[in-house]
Amino acid sequence: MVTIMLNKSKSAIIFPKYQKVLSQLGENIKLACKRRKFTQTLISERTGLSRNTIRKIFQGDPSVSIGHYTMVLGVLGLVGDFSTIALDDELGRKLQDIELLRGKQ
Repeated sequence: MVTIMLNKSKSAIIFPKYQKVLSQLGENIKLACKRRKFTQTLISERTGLSRNTIRKIFQGDPSVSIGHYTMVLGVLGLVGDFSTIALDDELGRKLQDIELLRGKQ
């Protein structure tokens, strides 16, 4: 039997250590905007997202879709950074190597 926890508010349930990662992502995006002198209004106009959503992205809000984060990163010219996530899966490779070595015995 599989138990699924439903969250009636439909917002993501994020552990504190993962929220820290999202908060850091939001801060990084905010700094990238400031470095380029891009205002929230400009980002909003270029993405079609509301200024409220832009503010939430700057805060690392987990309720904002990854697609919206991607739109903002695209305006900043940083969307390619997503292609490097999990690129070098060191743990996965170690686990795979262990399994491969077990198979040889």
